[in-house]
Amino acid sequence: MQRTLTIAAIVIVLIGGGVAAYFFFSTGTTVIDVAPAGNTVNLPVAGGITHATSTEAGVSGTPVVNSGGSSPKIISSRLVRISAGPVVPGETVVDKKAINASSSPEASVNFIERGSGNVFSYLINAKTLTRISNKTVPGIQSASWLPDGSAAFVRYLSGDNFSTINTYALTATSSGGFFLPQNLADINVSPMGVLTLASGVNGSVVSLGRIDGTHFTTLFTTPLVSLRVSFAGKNQYLVYTKPSADLSGAAFLVDSTGRFSRIAVHNGLVALASPLGKWVLVSYARNNTMQMELVNTATNETLPLPIATIADKCVWTADDSAIYCGIPMNPSLNFNYPDDWYQGAVQFSDRIWKIEVPGRYAKLVLDFSKETKGSIDIESPATDSADTALVFINKNDGSLWSYSF
Repeated sequence: MQRTLTIAAIVIVLIGGGVAAYFFFSTGTTVIDVAPAGNTVNLPVAGGITHATSTEAGVSGTPVVNSGGSSPKIISSRLVRISAGPVVPGETVVDKKAINASSSPEASVNFIERGSGNVFSYLINAKTLTRISNKTVPGIQSASWLPDGSAAFVRYLSGDNFSTINTYALTATSSGGFFLPQNLADINVSPMGVLTLASGVNGSVVSLGRIDGTHFTTLFTTPLVSLRVSFAGKNQYLVYTKPSADLSGAAFLVDSTGRFSRIAVHNGLVALASPLGKWVLVSYARNNTMQMELVNTATNETLPLPIATIADKCVWTADDSAIYCGIPMNPSLNFNYPDDWYQGAVQFSDRIWKIEVPGRYAKLVLDFSKETKGSIDIESPATDSADTALVFINKNDGSLWSYSF
C-alpha cells in the first residue's frame, strides 16, 4: 500500500511539472524539459534580481570550435543543418562587423543547446560552429536574446512540482548574469529594453526595464490575464490573449499612456508585430482551418492574406516590408489549431514562403521536400537585419537550420 502511494505521488509530481510547463510556455515543443531535481551544481537558483560573478562553476573563457556536438551538415549550397541535436527556441542572428578592410561582414547565429545550456555561435558564410560558453543550465524552455547577441534571458522551471518560473540573463561568454523576479508570465527583449509581464488573480502588470535588469517601471496594468506581450515599434506595445481554438481571443495595441485599442478578435488568435510597429500579423482558426491577415496599426485596416499558417511560424524583416513563414502543405482538418500544434498532437510539412507586404504578394522560397527528401516543421524563425539568411528550428526534432538567400 505504501509503495502504491509513493508511485502515485511521483506520477502526480511529474504530471504537475508537465502541466505547468504547458501553461507557462505555451509556444513549447513536443517534448517538455524541466530543471532536474536533486543535485544541480551549475543550475542557478533564482530569488529577486541578483547579479552573478564571472567565476561561477562551469565557466570557460576560451571558445572551442566544433565542440559539444556534431559539425554542421551542408544539405545544399544554401541549406545547412547547424545542429543535429535539439536547441532552445529563441535563437538570434547577429550582424558581425568586418574584421579588416579585406574581410566582409558576417552574420552569426547565437543559440543554446537544450540538453546542456551551453551557448554556441555559428558563422553563416564560413559555416563554422564554435562553443562560446559551457555554463550548464539544463531544462531551459525558451530564450530571448539581446539584439547584439551578448546575452539571452532564459526561462526554466524549478521548485516543488516544478511550479516556479525562473528568468535568468545568461551571457554569451558566461561572464556574470542576473535574475529577474520569479514567475514572470512573459518577457520580450528589444533595443528599447526588457519588457516583462506579471500576472495574478487581480490582473496583469507590464513593466519596462534596462537590458542590465535595472530601473524597471510600470508601463500599464490590465484586469486581463493569460496574456502575451511584445514591443510593437517605439512607445507602442502588442498585447493578446493566449491562443485557444475553442475560445475567442483578442489583440490590442497599447500606447505609451496605457490606452488599449483592440485590433482583432478571433478564435485561436496569435499575433506578431512588425519591428517598426507599422503592421501586426494575425493568424486564427476558422472551421479547423488556419487563416491569416495583416492589420495596419495606423488605420486599423485589416487585409486578408493569400496563404496561412500560425503566426509563431513567421518572422518579419527588419524594415517591415516582408514576412517569412513556414506554410504547412495540406494541413489536416481533423485538428484544432493552434492548440494541437503547440501540444505536439500534429506535425506539419512546411515550405518557406515570403509575403511582400506592398501588394500582399506571396512567393515560394524553399520546398524542403526537394532539398532534404524529408519534412521540416518550422518554429522560432529568425533573420538578420540585412535579410541575407533565415534561421529556424525543426520542431520535429529540435534541430537548428539556416538558409541563405
